Amino acid sequence: QVQVAESGGGLVQAGGSLSLSCTVSRIILYINDMAWYRQAPGKQRDLVAVVTRGGFATYAESVKGRFTISRDNAKNAVYLQMNSLKPEDTAVYYCNAKVEAIGRDYWGQGTQVTVSS
Repeated sequence: QVQVAESGGGLVQAGGSLSLSCTVSRIILYINDMAWYRQAPGKQRDLVAVVTRGGFATYAESVKGRFTISRDNAKNAVYLQMNSLKPEDTAVYYCNAKVEAIGRDYWGQGTQVTVSS
């Protein structure tokens, strides 16, 4: 059974930095896009950033210039470096891995990021 494990969330003051990591294990197929989503209380889950297998990254407007997504294909891992954090970045952050060969999306359990003002 495929496992998606996230780590790195926590509490930080506004202006600070956090780094998230996600590893997908027990999978033998190629992972296509890998992404980070976030969901604040009472709101829908929104895309934060996505990176293709070739390393092309796209960001939500609200995080451009502050967040950097990267991946390591050999480790089936994706990372999110978050700088200049704002209170509005507070949310549960979810890792997503897309396997187009079987039309599946795999999700992590989520990691809490809290930014205090």
